[in-house]
Parts: sequence; C-alpha cells; structure tokens
Amino acid sequence: MSDTIKTDVLIIGAGPIGLFAVFELGLLDIKAHLVDILDKVGGQCAELYPEKPIYDIPAVPFITGHGLVEALMQQIKPFNPTFHLGEMVTTLEKIGDPLFRVTTDRGKVFETKAVAIAAGGGSFQPKRPPIPGIEPYEGKSVHYAVRKMDAFRDKRLLIVGGGDSALDWTLNLQPIAKRVTLVHRRDEFRGAPDSVNKMRALVAAGSMDLKIGQVSGLEGGDGQLTAASIKGNDGAVARVEIDAMLPFFGLTMKLGPVADWGLTLEDELIPVDTGTFETTVPGLFAIGDINTYPGKLKLILSGFHEAALMAQKVYHYVYPDKRLVFQYTTSSTSLQKKLGVA
Repeated sequence: MSDTIKTDVLIIGAGPIGLFAVFELGLLDIKAHLVDILDKVGGQCAELYPEKPIYDIPAVPFITGHGLVEALMQQIKPFNPTFHLGEMVTTLEKIGDPLFRVTTDRGKVFETKAVAIAAGGGSFQPKRPPIPGIEPYEGKSVHYAVRKMDAFRDKRLLIVGGGDSALDWTLNLQPIAKRVTLVHRRDEFRGAPDSVNKMRALVAAGSMDLKIGQVSGLEGGDGQLTAASIKGNDGAVARVEIDAMLPFFGLTMKLGPVADWGLTLEDELIPVDTGTFETTVPGLFAIGDINTYPGKLKLILSGFHEAALMAQKVYHYVYPDKRLVFQYTTSSTSLQKKLGVA
C-alpha cells in the first residue's frame, strides 16, 4: 500500500466533464487529483470517437472529440492537476466531516475533503455481435471504435449496425475508404433521418453498398479479414470481400464499484440535488452522464454547468471559514492572474 495522497478534491473520471471541473475548482484555489480507468484522458470522447465531429459546444461550431479534450487540457494547464490513469477506484468511505478515504485497484490511497464522480456511464465496453469466430480478428481487423480515420483509408469496409454510430462512420469513412458496405438487419434505421437520407443517396449514386441481413460468417487468417458472408432476410447468402469490419451494436455500461458505495440509485444513475449536484452523502458529488434529476439532458454542455455549480458547494467544504465571493474571469484581476493572462 502506497503513502496516502492528500488533496482537496478527488475527481473520478477524466472525461470532458471531469476536466472542466478542474478548471472551475482551480478558479477557487481548490486542488484536484483525477482517477480514470482508461490509460488516457478524455473519457468516451477519446476512447470511442476522437475524430467524430461535435457540433453543440457553445461558441464552437465544430470540434472533434480529440480536439475538445486537447482544448480542455490546455485550459486547465494553469492548475496543474495530477492524473492517475489506468486505475479503478475500488472503495470509498467517509472518515470525517468532511473527509473521505478512497482506494484504487493499484493500491493508491487518497484522503480528500470532497469527491466528484464524473465517470460518464461508469465503465463501458462495446457489445460484441453474435458472429461466430469473431474473436481472433478483434483489435486487428475488427474494430469497435474509430480512433484514427486514416487507418481505414483505401480499405474495403464492412460497417454493421443501424444507429447513429454506424451511420455517422459510414458517412465519414465513405470518402476515404476504397468501398463501404453497410449491413443492417432491416431496412429501417434508428439513426438521425438526415444521416439516413445521406446514406441512401450514396447508395443510389453507386458510391457505397447497403445490404439488409446479418453477418453469418467471416473469412481470413492471422487476425486479418478477407471476406464476410451476409445472410439476407430471404435466406440468400452473399459474400463480400473486406479488409476490416466495424460493428456498432451499442455499449454495455456498468457502474462497477460505484454500485457498492451506499448510494441510492435510479436505473443505475445517481440522483443529485440540482442546486449543487451533491448526492445524498454530504461531500460526494456526481456530474455528467452518471447523474440523474428531473429534466436531465445527457449533453456535454449540461455537464459543464453541473461542474460549475458543484465547485461552488465544494468551496465550503475546503474553506469552511471563508466567505465565497463570486467573480467573473472577464473582470477579476485575481482570476486572470491564476489563468496567467493578467
């Protein structure tokens, strides 16, 4: 067991919401450490769609998941947060008022005055499609996420699924791939109508292929796919030559140890007070996709708002004898000094 690490706040989750929480806390002279089960910062943005465009960040008409994470890292640089990556929080216990002891699966022990759970949907993993013999190809020519679009340049791609992820990557990869074939079990799609229309227009123009049915078999060797069999709803089997396959069957979200921390959960989400985003345990907060409250929207911008209000309440735990004076970064010289822009 390592020496105890003492900090003002421990943030569980280093996705966009956890990163922005560092900024809001830093403006209030509150130091933070972050723990994340992934081996890099960015959460789902970094793991699942680093090159996927995001259009609803205020005042930023277009940014990729990777670009958003890079910008947030630049924004919090003045506050020097400490990251503990590739670690999972295993236990959390209240040992004072306010004081928590938190341990990780790597034996690290933290003592902190407040804890902010910003773990998205908990630990997540893509659902494996029911295709016989898929395992040897996973990570080599079967990919559950697109981390670098250029890796699929000039490849024959088989994309499987009918939701937004399958349609988005069909549209994004079609211009650079040698050929894209989209497979869905029926000729109705769950994705955005605009994306469906664009996909059908590409099919009509002969720029890509659409097959209705299910992948029934794979061909290849040493992890490299060469072809797939697609069984249509009429029972006919078609063979498609491919270099890579991208199945998008959704994600399996698991709260993991969070479920054992004594919190009252609603559908595996953590209820919070909407004035502070504090849970029923004083000093324990939940921000981002992992929380729930009336009117909750699972948007990054909503999580940013939650982080800001959370920081205001945390201040009273960290500095119980000080009065919090609200300031604007545009007019406060002291805040601008903290940011290095005064």
